[in-house]
Amino acid sequence: MSKPKAERAMPPPRPAACRRSLAVGGLGLAAAAYVGVDHLSHMSPSLHGRLQPALWATLALATATRAPFYRRWDAEIRAAPKFLAAMIFMLAALLCEAVSVRFVSAVLGLQWHRSNINNRSTAPLPDTGQWLLLALNERLPQAIVGLLRARIITLHHYLMLFIMLGFSALFDCIKGPGLGIATRYMFTMAVGRFLRTITFLATILPSARPWCAESRYRIPEHPHAWAQKYYAPYASDPRAIRRVILWDMPYAAVQDYTVEYRPEWGQMSFLIDILRPTAGDGPSWYHLLKKASGGCSDLMYSGHVLVAVLTAMAWTEAYGGWISVVIWFLVLHSAQREIRERHHYSVDCIVAIYVGILLWRMTGFIWSMRDSDRARRLAKLEEVQNKLFRAAKDSDIDEIRGLLNEVELAGLAKKAFSRHVILSFAASMIIFTLLFVLLTFTLASDG
Repeated sequence: MSKPKAERAMPPPRPAACRRSLAVGGLGLAAAAYVGVDHLSHMSPSLHGRLQPALWATLALATATRAPFYRRWDAEIRAAPKFLAAMIFMLAALLCEAVSVRFVSAVLGLQWHRSNINNRSTAPLPDTGQWLLLALNERLPQAIVGLLRARIITLHHYLMLFIMLGFSALFDCIKGPGLGIATRYMFTMAVGRFLRTITFLATILPSARPWCAESRYRIPEHPHAWAQKYYAPYASDPRAIRRVILWDMPYAAVQDYTVEYRPEWGQMSFLIDILRPTAGDGPSWYHLLKKASGGCSDLMYSGHVLVAVLTAMAWTEAYGGWISVVIWFLVLHSAQREIRERHHYSVDCIVAIYVGILLWRMTGFIWSMRDSDRARRLAKLEEVQNKLFRAAKDSDIDEIRGLLNEVELAGLAKKAFSRHVILSFAASMIIFTLLFVLLTFTLASDG
């Protein structure tokens, strides 16, 4: 009589399968709840005032409860120096961008923003994307048009969605370390901001909102001496344009305008010609830059859409699931709102989408979903495979064991840190993130 076959033990669930199951009811629902509850501020402020503190308290409590049981704090500590370096790089990029935004808004003077040769507002560029949206407003049901106009999600929402994604490493929803994907996110954003700054500095484009400069800025009426010499004389006169093309040399003289205000900025005085401050702009160059906001010339490409695309790319690669599809739809919604509300031209949003996608794909060397431990083991195995063949041919079991042990050790993490170091680092990161969240709400809550 044959013996019954022993039941085969079921293999433990794979991490990827665990993440797919969590995508149904875990992190995805938390992200959707955050955006939905915050949107209630426009629909029911009283309900929003009750639900938002409860939601944030729940998320904070879950994070604090899970943090002591997280198994990859060693990897987080090793990722911290790169994270700090990426943060410094991003802050430098944002500072450079802020200076450049003020420059392109002020260098041509308020007169350029306000009037042209026909004494009218400087005309915005023709934008077929704006035409399309206006045509759709005539043909689509008003309920759909109202949904397209709604402020469902703004800049600070995308930043908070990424913070939630990074912290989900505590719950093994994404591959740790969380600081690894945060480093990639900030580094990619910094590169994108530098490329954006170079792009809008190269050619100054008129704003899609012609009244912007006069209502927002206090800048001199006349153009800067640089613009007087190299642009203004050849801006509209066809004969002057032909002449400068033929000679390939500037020939106009700088006009004699009133001497501009020059504050005492010490070592930062070199910024005076770039920022063109006035007496009412505050005591320092820093106060002036805080007022730069989005500028009053078109900034190719959209920084808001870039942040949205990078957030969507991070969610798609690290987590996937239905929530990533929803975030991509929100990205498209944000892009059409930027065009609809005349914050950007259509080309700015289109360029931001493909630049964001390409930049994220190019920075996979910083963090990716691929199993780096397995890759190191395979690389080591390829390195010692010839020795393994020789040892097998010689029936040298000890040599085979030694080589296989080297392969296994190649995939192991480095030496762990002490518990005191881990607890101190974990507390510091949680406090730092809470401060960052508060700054995000304070500085980016208006979109």
